[in-house]
Amino acid sequence: MSTAVAPPAVRSAEQARGATLTGTGSLVRFMLRQDRVRLTVWAVSVVFFYTYFTFALNLFFDDTAAMQGRAALMETPVGIVMGGPGYGLDDYSTGVAMSNEGITWMVLALAILSILHVVRHTRAEEESNRSELVRAAVVGRHAPAVAAVVTLVLAQAVIAVLSAGALVAVGDLAVADSFALTVGSGLSAMVFGAVALVVCQVVGHARTATGASLAVFAVAFVVRAVGDIRELGGSTLSWFSPIAWAQQMRAFVDLRWWPIALSVLAIAVLLVVAALLASRRDFGGSLVETRAGRADAGPALRGPLAMAWLQQRWALLWSCLGLGLMWFASGTMLPGIGDMIGDMVVDNPMLAQLFGADPSQLAVGFLSVLVLYGAVCCAAYAVVMAQRPKAEESSGRAEVVFSHPVSRHRWLGAQAAVAGVGTAVLLAVSVYALWGGAVIAGWGDQTFTDYSVVVWTYLPALAVFLGLVLALYGWAPRLTGIGWALVAYTFVVGMFGQVFDLPDWVYRVSPFDWVPEVFSGEPYAGDVAVLWAVAVGLGVLGFVGFRRRDLATG
Repeated sequence: MSTAVAPPAVRSAEQARGATLTGTGSLVRFMLRQDRVRLTVWAVSVVFFYTYFTFALNLFFDDTAAMQGRAALMETPVGIVMGGPGYGLDDYSTGVAMSNEGITWMVLALAILSILHVVRHTRAEEESNRSELVRAAVVGRHAPAVAAVVTLVLAQAVIAVLSAGALVAVGDLAVADSFALTVGSGLSAMVFGAVALVVCQVVGHARTATGASLAVFAVAFVVRAVGDIRELGGSTLSWFSPIAWAQQMRAFVDLRWWPIALSVLAIAVLLVVAALLASRRDFGGSLVETRAGRADAGPALRGPLAMAWLQQRWALLWSCLGLGLMWFASGTMLPGIGDMIGDMVVDNPMLAQLFGADPSQLAVGFLSVLVLYGAVCCAAYAVVMAQRPKAEESSGRAEVVFSHPVSRHRWLGAQAAVAGVGTAVLLAVSVYALWGGAVIAGWGDQTFTDYSVVVWTYLPALAVFLGLVLALYGWAPRLTGIGWALVAYTFVVGMFGQVFDLPDWVYRVSPFDWVPEVFSGEPYAGDVAVLWAVAVGLGVLGFVGFRRRDLATG
């Protein structure tokens, strides 16, 4: 009996393909061990959000009038933009509300997790030269990228299962629909993780890859929002956004599983593209060649301030671009707000609470909600940039800086200053983009000066977020993630506080509660002074703590 033997050329090709994945299993175990705390925090946070939101909605829907009011809210432009396509509104329940109101924000959170995870274990590792040490061992070319994707799949799977269990246990919701919601959201988010992997092959810096990937999400958000506004339930344009693929599974209304195939197909195609691009670039390099700098730095580029700016500029650029486009598109909807929701506000007390009872002031109420969302995005940016010193310290780059005649206060002050100025610029871009969209659409009730007042009144509140992270970094660097908890808390209280009739002290914990009403409230000097005092006090506390503690090395 003869045994068929593959030709040498075929065997060589198979061995080459296998060699590119050598060591993947070991890297998967290493990444899981390295990120065990980070991934656990993400999982607990997401599951907690599902649990809390489901519990709150159950209490809320005990009131029939409140349930109808919330359904009416989801028919408004702001409800569609910030929520979803608006299906199942005739029989609005806890599950339907989770699908319409929660999927966009769950996909956003999980997309951020996916992007950061992929960039951290691919481009960031190559940029820091740690990947070179790993490749010195028996590790294939594509093993790190595949391991990053595998660990991301495992993390998203755990989050999806636990979140679905929370929906079933707390909300007594259907099992199949619960899994459809959480699995669909996780796969849609992973599409952006696959996008990040492609971008990592194109650009040479981790910060640029992260910013570009988040900009892609911003474009997807705008496409989905515009498509859903065109037609209740979603139009053809909506399907060009991965966010819509999870929403169009229509969990708890008319469950259909086939849209999930779009996410799987997109992920597979993007992974193939990433592999092809990775095979065509040098290790540590990129398809877009990084411009070589001068041999000697000029006077303007010497010092911690210049370094901080170089580290943060691309994140600021991409954030301004993505958010600016999103808020510009939102501003163009202002002229039609009165016709769209005027009658509903008159007949619905809940909408009156959110947008105001005076039909002539509906545009102002709509703007206040948009400004709240924009300010929350800026707060998230402040938290990310305030954690830059921690990244510099943990990577060992700060240790190199301190080997030169640079004081700790000067270095941390430079990082904080650039983060603070960047947050202010992002806020200005967001607010003035709203103004620009409104003007282009023919709406001129609020002047440029009015929008400028909004920018100035929100600055001290955003400074509190920056100061909190700096204080945590100075004394307990591992706890800087608490800044994200404050962002989430501020969003929930600001958007749903009136709906759930929360006590006054709950509002006062949020820095935004100290900000006057948009375009209608007069700034109170006492509140402004309190915000600046808290922000400065937290910042000073951070500087003191950083000076007293040891620097993390190695």
